Amino acid sequence: MNARMNTPDMLRAVEQFIFLEAKHMDAHDYDRWLELWDSELNYWVPCNADEGDPKRSVALIYDDRGQLEDRLMRLKGKQAFAQTPRSRLMRVVSNAVIEGQSTAEVVVSSVFSLGEWRSNHETHWFGRNLHTLRLTDDGFRIRQKKVMLLNNDGPMPNLTFLI
Repeated sequence: MNARMNTPDMLRAVEQFIFLEAKHMDAHDYDRWLELWDSELNYWVPCNADEGDPKRSVALIYDDRGQLEDRLMRLKGKQAFAQTPRSRLMRVVSNAVIEGQSTAEVVVSSVFSLGEWRSNHETHWFGRNLHTLRLTDDGFRIRQKKVMLLNNDGPMPNLTFLI
């Protein structure tokens, strides 16, 4: 991956990567989704505010690699009762903006709208993603992902899928 790509080419490459990530999440393709992540990672979904220290405050999700692998193992298992039946998901990711770039990483923000259909009930989720992508010879790898849900300071319905 050429880290010196001009901004339009880099933005297009980043967009294609986060669109692919969304596709794997919506399809519950956990193994292919995990392949998009770096070996050292942080996956954070804040609660009550978009900012703060996740080590000192409540978070909906605050996973390192081992915790994320455990989460995916539970989602793939037959004992995932909170996902029986499994949610049908469809998301739109847009408004990608490169917030920062170095020779090793790209930081990109985007927004998403996610529809969930489960047990004859539709739920709408909205939020902003902040990805830190490591540049490798094989493409991007997600080093950090922060998902800021629009309603993270209100009552939270069941969140037992990849957001």
